[in-house]
Amino acid sequence: MIAVAVLLLPALGVLLFVMDRVEDRLAARPSTARHARKRHLRLVHDAGPPAAGRLPARRSRRHGKAA
Repeated sequence: MIAVAVLLLPALGVLLFVMDRVEDRLAARPSTARHARKRHLRLVHDAGPPAAGRLPARRSRRHGKAA
């Protein structure tokens, strides 16, 4: 009986260590993916006053309903 306890003690120690590591990994916050960085604002350059005889640029439907 003591021989079984002595043989199981290292296995139980390793199991306890592994379960502790798994629990820490599951409780930690997930790391953000590399492609999930913060979005950068796109710069809109002012084209200046519209030239005479030039039609203003058409807006897409997606931007046409923006409030």
